[in-house]
Amino acid sequence: MEYFPLLELPEDLQAMVVERVARNSFQDLYRLRASSRSMKALAEMRRVYHYFDVLSFPWGLIMPFQLFKTCYAENNPNTIYVKGVQFFYSYDEQDYGLSLLKRAADAGYERAVYTHAMTEAIFYGDAQYFRRIPRATVDRVGKLVRDAKWGWGLWHTDEFRQIKAMFTSTYVPSFYLCQCANVVDRQCLCLWHIDVTKDDNMCERCFWIKEISLFFRDFEPISLFRDTSKW
Repeated sequence: MEYFPLLELPEDLQAMVVERVARNSFQDLYRLRASSRSMKALAEMRRVYHYFDVLSFPWGLIMPFQLFKTCYAENNPNTIYVKGVQFFYSYDEQDYGLSLLKRAADAGYERAVYTHAMTEAIFYGDAQYFRRIPRATVDRVGKLVRDAKWGWGLWHTDEFRQIKAMFTSTYVPSFYLCQCANVVDRQCLCLWHIDVTKDDNMCERCFWIKEISLFFRDFEPISLFRDTSKW
């Protein structure tokens, strides 16, 4: 196998490679860091911390506190997003949490764009942010957001549960009644079957009712075990 002569590239291009690797994989970054002194020096530059994907780090392992803090100080969208979710959904500090979610979304971080749009629609009735999410990417990004099981038994707030109950009783029945797509009959017209009830030809309204329902059904707040208020 031929190896790409990375060290023969100009230093600014080497730095770009390191930043891209940091965005994709902690393991690959540390392998690259160990490959040479020059790579080690580039990997230790503070601006690299802006690109770390902290959510790719195994959540069950203890990630060094200082690493989180440095990433946040470098405006890392991942850490801004995590902090925003925890403050909004776990600490119930909605104004600050929402501002962080919007900040990460404005930086183009996909999970933040999705979660911010859902939060605005659910808590404030503002659906305009759905336009920021290409419909073709909703399924993929939505699963990334909902599959992050970091709650460890932590309950949602009373407000979240109350809105969920209202939404389920008011909007979910209209999803099943709408004949916009091929419908599979279900005995229980509830959240649990909503993702397998209609094909992809559903109308725009039903599409977002389904997506909000999945968010209500599967999204978890962040455990207080990792306290972002210290960043």
